[in-house]
Amino acid sequence: MNELSLFNDLFDGFGDDGFLMPSFNYKKAFACPKVDVKEDKDAYVMDMDLPGKTDKDINIEFNNNVLTISSEVKSEKEEKKEEKAQAKDAPKYLIKERSFSKFSRSFSLPEDVEADKISAKVVDGVLHVTMPRKELSAPRKIAITAA
Repeated sequence: MNELSLFNDLFDGFGDDGFLMPSFNYKKAFACPKVDVKEDKDAYVMDMDLPGKTDKDINIEFNNNVLTISSEVKSEKEEKKEEKAQAKDAPKYLIKERSFSKFSRSFSLPEDVEADKISAKVVDGVLHVTMPRKELSAPRKIAITAA
């Protein structure tokens, strides 16, 4: 990856709105959590920042060598509390921006991942997914017989 590719999102909207200033798309910038993936001889390890999320908020699926991590959190409980609070002359929300969050990211995994041994845990708002590697069979020489 080239260092300049980190700036692609910033300049994607350059001049789209008729101005010469780049536009910043907040939804695009904050919609998907950022990921780090490391590899060693035994496993691939993925770390994804998910502040405020618990293991109950996160869904991880593996299908056809594609790992999909998603989350959808709605604030239905807060809406019920808000209705009760308004009935008791309690303060009401002036700004409510944290009521809903949703994302989904999919990753194509290499052939050497042992699907049955993939594990995940959430520690301090960071999802750690460990994907153990299996040994791939070495290519073998096939003898050709003369007819």
